[in-house]
Amino acid sequence: MTLPLPVVTVTYSPGRHLDSFLCSLPAASAREVQVILADNGSTDGVPEKAAGARENVELLRTGGNLGYGSAINVAARMLRTRRDRGEIDPDFFIVVNPDVTFGPGSIDELLACARRHRLAGAVGPRIRQTDGGTYPSARAVPTLRNGVGHALFSGIWPSNPWTAAYRADTDMDTEHAAGWLSGSCLLLRWAAFDAIGGFDERYFMYLEDVDLGDRLGRAGWDNIYCPASLIEHDQGHSANVHLELMLPAHHDSAYRFQADRHAASWMAPLRIVLWLGLKTRAAVSLAVSRLFPRRR
Repeated sequence: MTLPLPVVTVTYSPGRHLDSFLCSLPAASAREVQVILADNGSTDGVPEKAAGARENVELLRTGGNLGYGSAINVAARMLRTRRDRGEIDPDFFIVVNPDVTFGPGSIDELLACARRHRLAGAVGPRIRQTDGGTYPSARAVPTLRNGVGHALFSGIWPSNPWTAAYRADTDMDTEHAAGWLSGSCLLLRWAAFDAIGGFDERYFMYLEDVDLGDRLGRAGWDNIYCPASLIEHDQGHSANVHLELMLPAHHDSAYRFQADRHAASWMAPLRIVLWLGLKTRAAVSLAVSRLFPRRR
C-alpha cells in the first residue's frame, strides 16, 4: 500500500487562494496526499474552515508569524514522527505556497523526476504566472556582485547587467540541474532536507529558497527543474499588500545570504558597506512607495 504524500503549505490569512489550491490537488496526483496547513497566525478563519471541511487537511498552529522557512521546519518536525512510525511517505514531501494551483498530474511528474535523479534533493515545476508567462524559477546561485546589484537596482533599472546575470538561466523548457529553485513549490527528499538541517530560520522570508538550494548543492545534492510538471502561481499578491513589511525583509535576507558566504574577519568592511547599501535602498524604496502609492 502506498503511503500518503505530505503537502505542507504555510498560511497567513490566505483568503480565496487556499480553496483553489486544495481543489487542484486531486487531479495533481493519483496518490493520496496529506495536507498540513502550517498556520502563522491567520485571522481570516480560512485555514480553520478548510481543515474542518476536508478529511485530508490538518491545521498546525506554529505559535506566531514565524516566517516561511521556520513554519516549514515546524511542520517537518511533526511529520518526521509520523514518517518514523511508517504513516507517511518515507522519501518525499512537498512544500508549496497556498496561492499555487497544481496542474493535472503535476505532483506525479515531480515524483517521477525525483526518481530519475537519485541525487535530487529538491525538484521544482514549471511555474506559469497569471499573465500566461513562465516564471524563471530555476537559477544560478547569486554571486556577491550580481546578487547585490540585482537587489539594489532591479526596481529602478530593470535592464541592469547584474539583474541580467542574476537571471541568466533562461532555459525553462528542459529538465536540468540548477543552482536553486523557487520555494513556491518544491518536492523535497527527506534524506537531503534532514542532512542540511532544513530551512535556515534566520530568514523571515525571501531568499530562504536560494539559501536552501545553495546548501543542498554544497552538500552534494542536486536541484532539478522539471518542466513536465506545471503549476500556476498568483505571485506577489501578499507582498503588494504588505509592502512595508516585505521590502525590508527582502533586503535583510539579501544581506544575510551574502554575509554568511563572506564571513571571514578581513571581509568585515565589505559586510558593512553591503549592509549600509541595502538599508539605504530599502528606505528609499519605501519612501517612493509612500509618495506614489499607485506603484504598488
